[in-house]
Amino acid sequence: MHTSIRQDTVPQLRPADPGDLAAIEQLLTASSLPLDGVREALPTFVVAQAGDDIVGVAGLEVCCDNALLRSVAVRPEWRSHGVGRALVTRVIAEAEAKGIHALYLLTTTAERYFPSFGFHEITRDEAPADVRATAEFTGACPASATVMVRPCATMGAA
Repeated sequence: MHTSIRQDTVPQLRPADPGDLAAIEQLLTASSLPLDGVREALPTFVVAQAGDDIVGVAGLEVCCDNALLRSVAVRPEWRSHGVGRALVTRVIAEAEAKGIHALYLLTTTAERYFPSFGFHEITRDEAPADVRATAEFTGACPASATVMVRPCATMGAA
């Protein structure tokens, strides 16, 4: 028996629940991502679950009219299988459904990944005050992190 991922196994995306917190924190720690604010933002996180295992996560931290895409992580054996893309696509759709004006993110490693979702780089100072006040901006992510933004197509916009 080999331990590779079965081709017929497709992780299911679902909203995170409080029972997922330990698995999410473990995945974020293994991915060298900050835990600041995760517990508070957990109700707007999405997980990818394969069997009994959480294999991916992405979070939405809503701050007034804007939101922060944060905590995107996929277990190494599930990378390059579309899990991260599915999670980010789902979080973007949820942000748009909530009427979010724009989605921001900070990254130290994935600045070449996110433009395929419509994100582009901006300076830290260009991010609105509500986003700059999040734990990720104020200390969890290094000042050298790349800041990116994606305008959202809000529902019902004229």
